[in-house]
Order: sequence, then C-alpha cells, then structure tokens
Amino acid sequence: MEPVKRSKIRVILGKVFYTYKRYFEWYFGDLKFANKIEGNPFVYKIYTHRTPLIRELKDVDMWLQYNKIINLKIATKKIDGLVIYPGETFSFWRSIGKPTKKKGYKKGMVLYYGNYKAGVGGGLCQLSNLIYWMTLHTPLIISERHRHSYDVFPDLNRTQPFGSGATCAYNYLDLRIYNPTKQPYQLKVYLSDDYLIGEWNTVSEPLYSYEVYEREHKITHEYWGGYIRHNLIFRKVFNKNKELIDDQYITENHGIMMYQPFLKEGKWLDIE
Repeated sequence: MEPVKRSKIRVILGKVFYTYKRYFEWYFGDLKFANKIEGNPFVYKIYTHRTPLIRELKDVDMWLQYNKIINLKIATKKIDGLVIYPGETFSFWRSIGKPTKKKGYKKGMVLYYGNYKAGVGGGLCQLSNLIYWMTLHTPLIISERHRHSYDVFPDLNRTQPFGSGATCAYNYLDLRIYNPTKQPYQLKVYLSDDYLIGEWNTVSEPLYSYEVYEREHKITHEYWGGYIRHNLIFRKVFNKNKELIDDQYITENHGIMMYQPFLKEGKWLDIE
C-alpha cells in the first residue's frame, strides 16, 4: 500500500469520467432513490450520535473549521427528515447536491492524498462519517462506502474505532444506504452550538440493538519507510432481551499514517 502519485492530468480526467458516469447512473439507472422529507420525527429513535464541530488539529487554520460549520448547516438542511422507504436507497450526494459558492458553501478543509487543502464545501466528510457510524447501529445496509486511504491525525479524544467513517467527494465517492426492511427509516441531522447531531428514527419498536467494535488493530512498518494502520470492524447483534444472537463482519481498513505512531507516554502502538 505504498503511496501512489498520479499526474494532475490523470487526476482531472479520472474525476471527469467518474463524475459523469455517476450522473448517468442517477438519471438512467434502476435504483430507486430516497427523496421525501418528513418534518415530524418518527416515533422510535433507533440510534443517535454527535460529533464536535471544532477540534484542535495541528497546523490547521481555525477559519477552515468555522467555514466547515457553515457548510454543514447548508448540507444538513437538505437531508434533515429524509425518509428511506423499503426498497429505496439513500445517496449522500444525490440528496445534498453539488456544493458550490452560489449555494453559499465556503472553503473548508479537504483531505487530499494524505494532506489537506482548502476547497469549497470542505468539511462535509464529518456529516458522511456521522451518518455511516449511525447506520452501523441499524438494520439498514451500507451499499456504498469509501474509506480514507490515509490516517491523517492522531487519536486525540477519539471515541470510535479507527476506520469507522466514510469519506466523500462529489459525486463519485458516495455514501449509499439501502433499506431492506418492511418499514421506513428517517434520518435527522442538525447542529447545536457545539455539535453535529444525528439520529435514525422509525415507526415501530426496534427488534435488535448493535455494538460496533474493532478487531486485529495493528500498525505495520513498511519496506518503503512509512507506517500503515490496519483493523477489522465487527458488530454484535442483540435481541430485545439483550441476548447476543450474531457477531457480524462489517469491513476492513488500511490507512497510511501521516504522523509518527507514538502514544503520549512514548510507547509504540502494536507495531509489526
């Protein structure tokens, strides 16, 4: 998994190709996309989660994070209350649309080949990360998710396992969620003063609950000199009586580390 450097022309042409391929799929494909917004919350809350709007990140200008908040406010209004009916698919980018200056989006932080840069609409990955993590605690199916190829920032105040997010780039790196059940699910996302908050709701009492965790976390020292972080994501499934009925594999993650793999105490993590 040595870092791959592509020419600028190849990156541009690839982006154009996959963007228009996705447009074609949106308008001529067979998928039925979720598009109805319901203002009133559904009765039963399946899962809720929140993430801080501001984080202390080394060498990252704070104005990028303040602009991110503006971007999140615009994007959440497009999908707050969105209902996924049985057989429908939620598409992050089809529902939100292209983030542009005309729509009010500002330049925020965009991760780019192991580093970051300022880009219009930057910071929306926080929203896709939140939705992905919440969905892992529901019977909904993740039909498309892209992981980060780089582990850019250390685990300062991290509350979730490494690799439990979903990166996004308009519109070819999408997050898609399919509803295989017989009841509708409603996505609620909004901002408080300090947090991005989300929840999944439905119309009847849930039959199951979930616990997401990681296995086989390790860091390997590669022949080319860098470090790669690895893990597996699983989830335990419990019935109404809190009895374990299943232990499901979700995904595996590999990320090139862009910082030295030391703990604060100066100890190595599990390095091979």
